[in-house]
This record gives sequence, structure tokens and C-alpha cells, in this order.
Amino acid sequence: MTSASATRRLHERQQTLQRVQGRQKTAARRSSRITWAVWGVVLLVVGLLVTFALLSAQPTSSAAARQAPDFTLPSTDGSSVSLADFRGEPVVLFFNEGAGCDSCLLQMAEIEKDGGLAKAGITVLPIVMNTAEQIDPDRARFGVRTPFLLDDGTVSEQYGALGTGMHEGLPGHGFVLVDADGVQRWSGDYPSMWLDPADLLKEVTQRL
Repeated sequence: MTSASATRRLHERQQTLQRVQGRQKTAARRSSRITWAVWGVVLLVVGLLVTFALLSAQPTSSAAARQAPDFTLPSTDGSSVSLADFRGEPVVLFFNEGAGCDSCLLQMAEIEKDGGLAKAGITVLPIVMNTAEQIDPDRARFGVRTPFLLDDGTVSEQYGALGTGMHEGLPGHGFVLVDADGVQRWSGDYPSMWLDPADLLKEVTQRL
């Protein structure tokens, strides 16, 4: 092989290598653009989901006044409790998911611990769609002394509490204020599953 031939072959191999490297760089740039595009879509989706979750967790409330539907429900202490029993004093109904919902039991435990509502002469009636056998172990675990009222869904439906949480057929985490005359003055739903007892007291007292 002559020197000229060898030089030509080397030049051809270099050109081929340059073309291959060029295609590889082009493919790498294309892959990088695709990767960034995919990450952009992922971040956009995540952002939308976070925004949706934050919006979904925002509390909603209503100050529309109406005569509160009367009811009589069995209680975990074996008695029957009627809303009419509390005529002459304000009452807060606490509709919640009940058994298995630690946030619900913690909420009631903290309301008891805070004591602000009781000092203000406001009774809190927790209402769940459970049996006593289902809810009592959770009450004991959280040290909740207040008896729970046991609803078959009728009262929860009358007060518009069904489907306001994570389960369509159950109440969410909501409060209803009924004043001393039996008039519903306020209702609030809290998808975050928590309302500080001091904030609950403020919401209630400013409407009495």
C-alpha cells in the first residue's frame, strides 16, 4: 500500500468517524430535548395535582340561616338525644367519618382538652354513622369522654353532610352551629380534617 493510499484511507476513516460522532451528538441533543420535555410535562402535572389538592383542602362555609332539622338519635352511652333537648342554648353538631378516622377523634379530644366551647356554654354533639361497638374503641384510644350520636345517615343527609369528605356515603369533617332558638346559623366543612378549637370557638361566637 502506497503512502498516498494509506493517507486516503485514514482520511476516509476520520471522515466516517466524524459523521458517526456528529450523528451521536445530534441524537444526544434530541434525547436531551425529549428528556427535558418529559420532565416539563411531569412537573406541570405535579403542579396541577398539588394545586388541585390545595384547592380541594380549602374549607367551605355558609352563614345561610334556616330552621335546623330536629332529630333524635341513640348515643354511645345508651341514651337518646334530641336536638330539642338543647333549646335555650347553642349547640355545635360535629359531623365526621367516625371509626377509623384518627383525625376525627383527635379533633374531638382537642375540643375537650381546649375547653373553650364548654366555658362559653356551647355543647358539641359529635355525630357518626357507626354503631357504639365500632366507635367506642377509638373513643377510648383517644380518651374522648363525650358520647357520640349514632346516625343511620338520615340526619347527616338532612344537614348536607354526606359526601363532603373522602367518602361519598359518609360525612366529611364538618360543623353546624344551631343557636338557642333552634336556628342553624353557620356550617363549615374542613377537608383538611382539622379545625383548631380556638378557631371553631371564634367562628361560632361571632355568629351568636
